[in-house]
Amino acid sequence: MPALLPTEFVAKIVWLGRVADRETSLRSEPLQEVQATFAGVAGEEHAGLTRPSCSRVTSQYPRYTEIRNVRQFSVVSAEELAAIAAKIGVAEFDPAWIGASIVIEGIPDFTHVPPSSRLQTQDGTTLVVDMENRPCVLPAPVINEDAPGHGKAFKSAAKGRRGVTAWVEREGPLRVGDTLRLHVPDQRIWQHLSDVSSDAD
Repeated sequence: MPALLPTEFVAKIVWLGRVADRETSLRSEPLQEVQATFAGVAGEEHAGLTRPSCSRVTSQYPRYTEIRNVRQFSVVSAEELAAIAAKIGVAEFDPAWIGASIVIEGIPDFTHVPPSSRLQTQDGTTLVVDMENRPCVLPAPVINEDAPGHGKAFKSAAKGRRGVTAWVEREGPLRVGDTLRLHVPDQRIWQHLSDVSSDAD
């Protein structure tokens, strides 16, 4: 019996990007197509089968512990970026400012799709959603380069709208214009989630 349910929610890829060197800049460069491999995208700062652990998993590992890389992609939605833009007072939010990998359009409340959901293209290229991507202060200086004075508001404006991190389950191309069907786990919400969840920044 299938454990993942195909849904009627289909998104369109409207933007692709790659961060070549995070030490130089968080800003991602726009692309029309990338090849998604089991190690992510070649030349991308977040590529690799493993990665050093970061602030999101400090409750599990000392920082910089080598762990499996489930953060190969930063996927955000055009609808949520528009809401962030309105909150921080800019006409349009450039996904390059936050080092986005993929911008999709068409899935409501995208940041909160269930972990382990799949995003599958019409060609079969498949990404697995790891978890919600929490906003931080690092994009502020990048935003200020293009929209002076607006970067400081990003972290609070992006809460619950920062998209998800994802990794490659099936290799293949990803192109601007491709469609992505959402597949979700056939599983009820854990009844004790409210006992452990927090509103952590």
